Parts: sequence; structure tokens; C-alpha cells
Amino acid sequence: MGSPKLIQRFAFTFLLIATLLVILPVVMVIVFIVKNGIGAITWEFLTQMPRSGMRAGGILPAIVGTFYLVMGAVLFALPLGLMAAIYLSEYSKDSWMNRAVRLAIINLAGVPSVVFGLFGLALFVNFFKFGASILAGSLTLGIMILPVIITSSREALDSVPKSFREVSLSLGATKLQTIRHAVLPHALSGILTGTILGVGRAAGETAPILFTVAAFYLPRLPRGVFDQAMALPYHLYVLSTQVPNVDAKIRYGTALVLLTIVLLMNLIAVTIRSHFRSKKKW
Repeated sequence: MGSPKLIQRFAFTFLLIATLLVILPVVMVIVFIVKNGIGAITWEFLTQMPRSGMRAGGILPAIVGTFYLVMGAVLFALPLGLMAAIYLSEYSKDSWMNRAVRLAIINLAGVPSVVFGLFGLALFVNFFKFGASILAGSLTLGIMILPVIITSSREALDSVPKSFREVSLSLGATKLQTIRHAVLPHALSGILTGTILGVGRAAGETAPILFTVAAFYLPRLPRGVFDQAMALPYHLYVLSTQVPNVDAKIRYGTALVLLTIVLLMNLIAVTIRSHFRSKKKW
């Protein structure tokens, strides 16, 4: 039988190799996209309308459409998800119904995005008569990121020590005042992190917007919530499969912009989490 030090060294080496095997494909994807798309990134590419059947010009409508959809999804999902998390963490008791709701939220997080797209098409586009619009797409994306926001917010609330609640209640504060002043401020980092991660997922999804909002080609910006919009994921799909003779540099440039937005979302989430964690006193 080998010595403990030898076994430990072998274990560390194995874990290091496993970590590199996880990181290496991500790095290769980023390097490949940057190498092939950086040549397309100009001020005109980011600020102009598409021309010549999307073979020239810029991708401004797709960037603006993605921003509208993501902001609409957050405005819908964040208040609803936070209220649901507060109820599950602070008010509901440990019963079979509570456990069933939590299991349903976990299962909802595993539903394929194309199913959310079909649900949004049936409910918002056809039943509520919103049509293919920013409103329908935002609500669909909001429902899709709800499980992420609810789960992360509930875990953040549960991480706040119970002594904070006990001290607040002992001083005469109500349950609602305790949650507002003694719990939520300390759970803010986890809530914001989950929200931004949900935003990153919403920004990169194609299937939900394919059924509910995405337009093939719009040479103008959306004027209202009932307008269709271009979006970066669907625009990239169209450039790659539906438009012939497109310069590969334009496709990879679009992919680079989308990848940059998603990575920035994740970087912001990590920065916010680190900032608030450094202020914790427990």
C-alpha cells in the first residue's frame, strides 16, 4: 500500500488534470471565436443597420432587441421570483406541499428551452393575442429564468443566520420588517448573482424567441412592446443557415458580440458576489 503523501500527490494531479480538461474546451471555443470574429468588430458593425440582405452593415437591431428582451424578462421574473423565494424560505412550513413546490421548481429548471418556446407561443402569442412581439418573448424568457432566480434567492435567504431574525423580532419588529431590514440586505449578493446568471441564460437562448418574437430581418429598431425584434442568438442562426454567401467574418463577429455579452453578465455576477461576501460579518 502506497504512502499517504504519494496517494495525496496522485489525487491532486488527477484533480488538476480533470480541471484542465473542463477548462480547455471553453478556452478553445473563446479563442476560436475571437480569432475569427475580431476582424468584424468595428464601430459601424455595432451601430449600423443591416444592409444587402444582412450580408453587410451592422447588427444594431439585434443588439437592441436582445437588450429589450432581457430587460423585459428581468422586470417580469425578478419581482415574482423574489416573492416566491421569500414565501418558501420565510413563511411556508416544511410540509408535503412545500416540498412538492420545491421539486416542481427544480424540474422546471430542467425543461428544455424549446418547450418554453412552444408554451409561450400557445399562451402569450395565441391565447392572449399578443402576437409575435417583444412582450410575448420577454414573458416567455421570464418564465424560463424563474427557476434560477427562485432557487438562488431562496438559498441566499436561507444562508442568513437565524439569529438575525431572532434579534429583530425580539426588538418588536414585525415579520415583514424583519425580512425587509434584517434578511434581504444580507441576501442581496446571492439574489443579484442568480438574477444576472438568469439574464446571461436569457440573452443566449434561441428556441424561446424563435416562436414568440424573433424577426428574420428588420432594418429598423422596435417602436413598442408589441413589435417584433431581431435578437443576437436568432440573428446568428439566420446568418449561419438561411442567408447564402455571408462572409464568415460577419458570422463570427456576431457570435463574438453575443459571447461577450454573456461573459460580461457572468463576470458582473462574480464581482457582485465577491463584493458583498467581503462585507459579511459571519
